[in-house]
Amino acid sequence: MPIHRLLPLVVNQIAAGEVVERPASVVKELIENAIDAAATCIDVAVDNGGRDLIRVTDNGVGIPLDELALAIAPHATSKIDTTDDLKSIATLGFRGEALASIASVSRMSLVSRPRDAQEAGRIEAQGDHVGSPRPAPGPPGTCVVVRNLFFNTPARRRFLRTEPTEAAQITRIVQSLALGHPRISFTLHVNGNQTIEATACHTANQRVFDILGPHLQEHLLEVLADDRGVSIRGVVGKPDIARGTARHQQVFLNGRVISDRSINHAIKEAYRGLIDPTRYPTIVLFLEMDPGQVDVNVHPAKAQVRFRNQGIVHGAVLSAVRQCLRKADLTPAFDLQPIGASSTSTLPMPAFRSGAAGQSASARRASTAEFVEYFRRLDPTQKGFVYSEVKQALAADAPQVLAAQDRDSASDSAVACREVEVLPMIRPVTDVLQVHSSYIVTQDEQGLLIIDQHALHERVMFERLKQAVGKGNLESQRLLMPATIEVDPAQIELLEQLRPLLERIGIEAEAIGPSAIAVHAFSSFLFERRVEPGEFITELFDKATNDTLNDDPEAALHETLDMMACKAAIKAGDRLSPEELADLLRCRETVERASSCPHGRPTTLRLTIADLDKQFGRR
Repeated sequence: MPIHRLLPLVVNQIAAGEVVERPASVVKELIENAIDAAATCIDVAVDNGGRDLIRVTDNGVGIPLDELALAIAPHATSKIDTTDDLKSIATLGFRGEALASIASVSRMSLVSRPRDAQEAGRIEAQGDHVGSPRPAPGPPGTCVVVRNLFFNTPARRRFLRTEPTEAAQITRIVQSLALGHPRISFTLHVNGNQTIEATACHTANQRVFDILGPHLQEHLLEVLADDRGVSIRGVVGKPDIARGTARHQQVFLNGRVISDRSINHAIKEAYRGLIDPTRYPTIVLFLEMDPGQVDVNVHPAKAQVRFRNQGIVHGAVLSAVRQCLRKADLTPAFDLQPIGASSTSTLPMPAFRSGAAGQSASARRASTAEFVEYFRRLDPTQKGFVYSEVKQALAADAPQVLAAQDRDSASDSAVACREVEVLPMIRPVTDVLQVHSSYIVTQDEQGLLIIDQHALHERVMFERLKQAVGKGNLESQRLLMPATIEVDPAQIELLEQLRPLLERIGIEAEAIGPSAIAVHAFSSFLFERRVEPGEFITELFDKATNDTLNDDPEAALHETLDMMACKAAIKAGDRLSPEELADLLRCRETVERASSCPHGRPTTLRLTIADLDKQFGRR
């Protein structure tokens, strides 16, 4: 085939393939045009998931009649003029592709009236046919109606998802844009039913509560920072409302919804050790910076950006979120159902919420077995619960479950503390009880604290290790006789790859055959905590073999320190003396992020005074 110019329709449909992926893409482009037109009220209506109808109406500045034909021409725009304008883009749209691309794959009509005009103008287009503009009635602003999307590209139409799925995607787009522009009123009608009504408000945080739901307000922390030209505001969710998807993790840059790996990494690092690595925080951040410091012209849908100095933005976000979390009391609380008239004693299922006192969420009553299963889902391999003992105690609903203290059988539980931000003071050791050699019960000014001794000590051990490795390689202990470990032959090849990591944690190992490794020196920390070299090395090599050990050296070190802390920490079932209890609680006051273990699970639960009063019928 000889070289030839593509037909205008083909060019526009190629552009549509980049810009108009699905009905939600059309909604996004049209709303962004309305925002750029200084609209204060935007209404969206869709039918059949956007296949049959998409209508976006705004009260913006409007388009003159003599510019309507140009408005839907390819690469026609009022937002940039020269190449220099591309270096500092302050609008959401600028390429002039959206309307032309949408018109090439739909039947589109556009009615617009400038605010100072006496009448509106109307133009229609479908495929490669564009009608002539003509006068028409209409209020100030613009109304774009898109019908029969992808009618002339049936393959694209067949790839659309079901109507509820496409409608849900449109809802998410409208919610997202509404979050980023709180001073604009948004409404959405799906198949004639209003599903979103967001009235204009003065603060971005108020719009967040309106969109995400007021029930989350007590779980959200306000963040406000200004660092090296990057202004950051928004809300940061407490760890107890982390979710399995990133739907409620949104970042806006100068009003634009963006997805940036660097910012996402900064958020993940800020929450490291507070939530499970497989979960995502609820967080909405609004970043403002000089448009000249960011390039938004790197993606057809403008969803990705490129920063002139990515390190500054990453550091600003990490610092702002981390400081916000560090200042807050992140101890989760659980509510109890008020005791009814029945004399049957059953233990209710805890319902997690934030640490604010005086507020209670409903929680249904549950059987003892359900209560045990609740804690089992928190991952028994890491939490260190002794389920056999807990089940035995709870099966009879015994009111007395406090284990006697035994100084003589106390285990070695020396802990190290370092000074960081001070948490609320713990009561004297006389107000402390150890329950089933697994949990510590004490109090603070808000109520009763129930502490998992393994999880808390694991956090303490982790912070001690992190502090030590920051000063250099961990100390080693030479073994009188090398410890021989049988491994899979394929794992022998991993030894050289893991050697830098092993050196950093104080382990010296060599291959002594096709399926054996000799450990000549072991970490003094692990040695003192009586961790077996064979067990530790085997687990570390298994993680590397199964690709669960991060490829990034620093991240892999973090995961390994996490594993070391877990194995070195006191276990459920270890009796602690009063002095050891006092040491552990003292470290809780001083260690960073003491509310969760390094895996992100809680170390402490709080039962508030208000909930206790409710249980005992006090007013």
